[in-house]
Amino acid sequence: MKIVSAASAFPKNIYPQQSITGALTDLWRDHLKNPAVLDRLHANCGVAQRHLVLDLDAYEQVKTFGQANNVWIEAAQRLGEEAICKAVRSAKIDLSSIAAFFFVSVTGVASPSIDARLVNRMRLSRSIKRIPIFGLGCVAGAAGIARAADYVRAFPDQVAVLLSVELCSLNWQRDDLSTANLIAAGLFGDGAGAVIVAGEDTNLQGVQIIATRSSFYPDTEDVMGWDISEQGFRLVLSPTVPDVIRTYLRSDVDTFLAEHGLSRDDISSWIIHTGGPKVLQAVEYALELPSSALEASWSSLKQVGNLSSASVLVVLEDFLKNRRGAPGTYSLLAAMGPGFCSELVLLRW
Repeated sequence: MKIVSAASAFPKNIYPQQSITGALTDLWRDHLKNPAVLDRLHANCGVAQRHLVLDLDAYEQVKTFGQANNVWIEAAQRLGEEAICKAVRSAKIDLSSIAAFFFVSVTGVASPSIDARLVNRMRLSRSIKRIPIFGLGCVAGAAGIARAADYVRAFPDQVAVLLSVELCSLNWQRDDLSTANLIAAGLFGDGAGAVIVAGEDTNLQGVQIIATRSSFYPDTEDVMGWDISEQGFRLVLSPTVPDVIRTYLRSDVDTFLAEHGLSRDDISSWIIHTGGPKVLQAVEYALELPSSALEASWSSLKQVGNLSSASVLVVLEDFLKNRRGAPGTYSLLAAMGPGFCSELVLLRW
């Protein structure tokens, strides 16, 4: 099993963090009593700029969940097609060679799902196997790679594509002044990521997927997720997320690596979901890493924000293009999300 390529796609609208904060202050002008709170929270998000699916002045016109979801359906197809085409070109394969299509998102819903619409739009194989996955949130990028790896392990002569599209800005809630929603409005961005995963019997070259591990933490379902109402998706984001990471991640990683005769000292690079400053700091603490070890994740957070499930795919793309490990060295790809849970993917260059 191997990761052959990864590619991203972003909306054309890109704004400095200060401009987004100012626009949200105007959007929430009937509810926000102290704009300085929003300024402070957004300044601490570690984000310099973000891509948004709509022009900033257009969000005030999106008043219902249905309107927001319709934007998501249209834009998810456009960005998804772009990301997949980039990944396919990088892998030097034809679209017709894709045998399985994994689609992950937590920022919109559709039936037929986005993968089905893209089969039509891109004229993918009529026998393609579709696996749409909803609800995993930020962990879904890593989980999607793991499930694609499971597929090509069973069908080693085949190729799978994983697509993540997250348009987080469509879920800004104008009547929700909770700290979680205010932070989310300063942290999450919009974008897509695609990854090509191939079986061992293909003639494609890539980073080897050695093993994967899923870890579920019981009775933590209130840590992160959505409350779904007539207004759409309302964020649930507990301040205990970093505590959960500090409690569980080290033992999960150590146990996983030990099963393969490795320790953290054997990992040359860490491909980590860009959950936000407190999440990245909690990962550094749990794994006893210097901040420089997560430089790629910090950089991605600064340049595009937290893209939910697409974040770790964007960091992976950076490693494949600019930070490749020496042959034979190991990397660990990891993300965490609603459940609460984690997904680990052990890679060898």
